[in-house]
Amino acid sequence: MKSILLSGRKGFTLLLCIALMGCDAGMNLGPISTEEREALIQSAATTSPNLQPGEKIRVTVFGEDRLSGEFEIDPAGFVSLPLAGTIKAAGLSKPQLEQELAKKFRGEYLRNPKVTVDVASFRPFYILGEVGKPGEYPFKSGLNVMSAIALAGGSTYRASRSNVLIQHIGEPGFKEYPLSPTIPILPGDLIRVPERYF
Repeated sequence: MKSILLSGRKGFTLLLCIALMGCDAGMNLGPISTEEREALIQSAATTSPNLQPGEKIRVTVFGEDRLSGEFEIDPAGFVSLPLAGTIKAAGLSKPQLEQELAKKFRGEYLRNPKVTVDVASFRPFYILGEVGKPGEYPFKSGLNVMSAIALAGGSTYRASRSNVLIQHIGEPGFKEYPLSPTIPILPGDLIRVPERYF
């Protein structure tokens, strides 16, 4: 029998999936309300999600190539940039971080810095349960629950045809959502496709 070594992100993903599959139903917070569903859809359509640990951001300081570049938000939610130092980035929107960086850069070196922040790579999402290929997948803007399931090899024949469980970052457990292309997926989401009841 061959031994399997778990290392890096793939090992972490496998362990995460195993741990989540073993969780009991106590983590299911029940169905999402109509109001919560509408708020989620509206929020995903009109705003970009707040920055999260593990994401890579692209900072551009106009006219200052030495201060521009790509930087990763560390697990504690901080990002370190030349001249600006270490700044809390997680939880901020892109415009909020732009304002914070402009304040940090403003001083004897830069009088009126113009800063833009873009996300170079989002935190991945994770999908498990009754899908062909459970695991970690890169997040893309405009992703919905149906396209996320398709990326994971589609549903198995045992999968529920009516609902899916999703846990967003910061939530204590999974909530039940209808299986619909109107349900957006956010960076860092955990998605569980349950078995259907025969």
